Amino acid sequence: MLSTAVRLARSPSIQFLGKQGWAARRSAPVAAAASAAASATSSAPIAAMTSSATPPPPAAAPVYTTVVPETVTTVPPSLYSDTPASKMRKVISRRLTESKSTVPHFYTSIEIPLDNILSLRKVLVKDFDTKVSVNDFIIKASAMALRDVPELNSTYDSKTQSQRTFESVDISIAVATPTGLITPIVPSTQALTLTEISSKVKDLAGRARDNKLTPEEYQGGTFCISNLGMFGISEFSAVINPPQGAILAVGGGERKIVPGKVDVESGEKGKPTIQTTMTARLSADRRVVDEATASLFMGALKEYLNQPKLMML
Repeated sequence: MLSTAVRLARSPSIQFLGKQGWAARRSAPVAAAASAAASATSSAPIAAMTSSATPPPPAAAPVYTTVVPETVTTVPPSLYSDTPASKMRKVISRRLTESKSTVPHFYTSIEIPLDNILSLRKVLVKDFDTKVSVNDFIIKASAMALRDVPELNSTYDSKTQSQRTFESVDISIAVATPTGLITPIVPSTQALTLTEISSKVKDLAGRARDNKLTPEEYQGGTFCISNLGMFGISEFSAVINPPQGAILAVGGGERKIVPGKVDVESGEKGKPTIQTTMTARLSADRRVVDEATASLFMGALKEYLNQPKLMML
C-alpha cells in the first residue's frame, strides 16, 4: 500500500512541497512584507514633497444645533392637596421600612374550614346568649397554637443577635384608626376564655380609635394578628412588627365546593359539599423560626379552628 506522501505527490492537482518546500513557503510572506515596507519607505519622501507643495483644504465651518428644552407637563396645584404625615404615620413608615429592609420575611399559607365555628357561634347565641366573633376564635386558637409551638412566641434582638422566647402569650391585634394602624395587646391570651377575649378586644379597639391607649397597652407583644376579612379581603401578606418574630394575616371566609372524601376500603366517593374556608398567611422572621416550625404552628392553628370545642375546655 502506498504511503500518503507518495499518493499526494502523484496527484496532478496537489503539489507535494516536502520539508524544504514548506520552509520556503513560510519564509515567502516575510520577504514580501519586507519588500513592501522598503518600497513604502522610498516613496514616503516623494509623498511628503507632494503634500508640502499642495495647500491643505480649508477647515469645515462648525455646525451649531439649537437644543429645545423638554416640556414637562405637571398637574395643576388646584387638582391635589398635600397633607403632612402625622407622628404615627412617621413612626409606622420608619418601622415598617426598617422591617422589610432588614428582617428576612418568609411566608406560609393554609386554608382553614370555618363551618364548625359558624355552627358553634349559633349555639352560643341561642342557648347561652353569648356573642363571640370569628376573630375572637382566631385569637384564642392562635394563643393555644403558640402555647403548643413556643418557638413562634419569640422576639429577636438585632443588636445582640439573640432570640428571646416568652412563656406568656401576649397577642397584638391590628386596629385601624383615622391616624393609622395601631396594635393594642391582649396580655396572657392563652389564659383567657373566649368571652374574656371578646370583651378585652372590644375595649382596646374602642379606646384605640379614640386615641386613649396608654403606651404599655400597645408597646411590646410577642405575636401579632391582622384580620382584613371584615373588609372583604380574601388573603394578603402582612409585614412583621419588630422585634416580634411573626404576624398572622387573616382573610375573610369564602364558600367553596369541596370534593367528597374517598373511602379507602370500599373505594366509594362521597358527594361534593359546599364549605366556608378562610386563608391564613403567616409572615415569619427566618432568624427566629424555620419553615418546618412555621408549618407546625399553622397545622395546630387549623386543628383548633376546625375543632372549636377544644378552645372551650
